[in-house]
Amino acid sequence: MAKQQRISAGSRTFDFFNYFLLALLALITILPFIHVVGSSFATSAEVANTKFLLFPTEFSLKAYEYIFSTDTIFRALGVSVIITVGGTLWSMFFSTLTAYGLSRRDLVGRRAINFMIVFTLLFNGGMIPTFLVVQQTGLLNTLWALVIPVTINAFNMIILRSFFMNLPAGLEESAKIDGANDFSILFRIVIPISLPAIATISLFYAVTYWNTYMHAILYLADADKWPVQVLLRQIVVLASGMNYDAEAYSDVPPPEVTVKMATIVVATVPVLLVYPFLQKYFAKGALLGSVKG
Repeated sequence: MAKQQRISAGSRTFDFFNYFLLALLALITILPFIHVVGSSFATSAEVANTKFLLFPTEFSLKAYEYIFSTDTIFRALGVSVIITVGGTLWSMFFSTLTAYGLSRRDLVGRRAINFMIVFTLLFNGGMIPTFLVVQQTGLLNTLWALVIPVTINAFNMIILRSFFMNLPAGLEESAKIDGANDFSILFRIVIPISLPAIATISLFYAVTYWNTYMHAILYLADADKWPVQVLLRQIVVLASGMNYDAEAYSDVPPPEVTVKMATIVVATVPVLLVYPFLQKYFAKGALLGSVKG
């Protein structure tokens, strides 16, 4: 059996400082989140009297009781889930079709189409023209207004296109010899071997849809259709004692500062619960899309 190679003192020293630095960066990254979670379970007095609270001495659920005191929050969460799941599937369908088409070097007008898509990364119509388009197409005050105007994100599509361009050309040629058409090649060959990239772009879209706020403010007049981000903003405004419509929460006194922390937790936890299942695909897909593209 071959002798194991000895690790030099310099390598051990480098590994020690490397691990120490990474652990320090990880700690710096996670401390603010611990502060938010800890403050959400503390009393308002303790948060006000402590500069940087990590673990509350007096455990309190008043902030969460206030947020979940009516069924409104559950309705808003349901709307956000519908928008996130449906919008992600919708965007991925069209982004995948577009990216695959533009990855084909024999596509007529490919350069012109690519230019028009990249152009939107630098310039766009702006808020008022986009609002007028949504209004004239009859999407105003519907959930489609949060999905259709942002169906394809140019940056996400470019990453996906770059990934498709680096797939072995022999796969398509073999499939064509067997009589497969373009749609068969895409859905039976390209997509199954592109799951890392697809999972990465899906996560990008899902986070965008989950965090939908400005479009909901602009396009939705009916409060029953508000996603959770808009409702949480209203709760924070209410807890801050500003002018508001307090009908839904009039029976529950707001605990002010801790409500703000609790709203961050409520808005963030769903994404954190999904991320571990996509982490391995996310890391691999992002790397392939950036290095090879």
